[in-house]
Amino acid sequence: MDQKELETYFRSLDRSLFVENDMKKHADQDRPLPIGFGQTISQPSLVLEMTRLLSPEKDSRVLEIGTGSGFQTAILARMSSKVFTVEKIDVLMENAKKRLEALNFSNIYYKVGDGSRGWQEHAPYDRIMVTAAARVLPDELINQLATGGRMVIPVGPSYLQELKLITKASDGDIHIKSVGMVRFVELKGDYGWTK
Repeated sequence: MDQKELETYFRSLDRSLFVENDMKKHADQDRPLPIGFGQTISQPSLVLEMTRLLSPEKDSRVLEIGTGSGFQTAILARMSSKVFTVEKIDVLMENAKKRLEALNFSNIYYKVGDGSRGWQEHAPYDRIMVTAAARVLPDELINQLATGGRMVIPVGPSYLQELKLITKASDGDIHIKSVGMVRFVELKGDYGWTK
């Protein structure tokens, strides 16, 4: 991944485009902001760090779980070949799609549904980015990760999660590395904290 290109694009992307109304004045702050429906746009420094960990390449096919406002989606779409993004809340998906189309992205594919189960139809994926916290690591997502692939996902209880980097070796072995503690909203679906 081209770190310089990532940082240049990240700095150029106006976060205020991805929040509504009175939240726009807070868009330049390094903190999460509400986007409705109990969801948030993550703090920019964490978005950048998670993208670095994921390390998408120009030819990567990326699965994103939790489209949210579309901010992370835009960065992934700029740094990779195709992004398949899944969002549980249809209004958030509609709004994100409008924003991303206005930014002239044509390499993003959208689905409303249970992201914790991934998007089997287009698997396997070179990279999987999960932007909400799972109770446990979803087997479906591991199964949809390509050999040599990487996944970044927060896992744990509601008050604090471990940010995990999952890699799938050429022999199919799964390697899990904890890269820090984070706090995310719940992954909606079978692998969330509540049913």
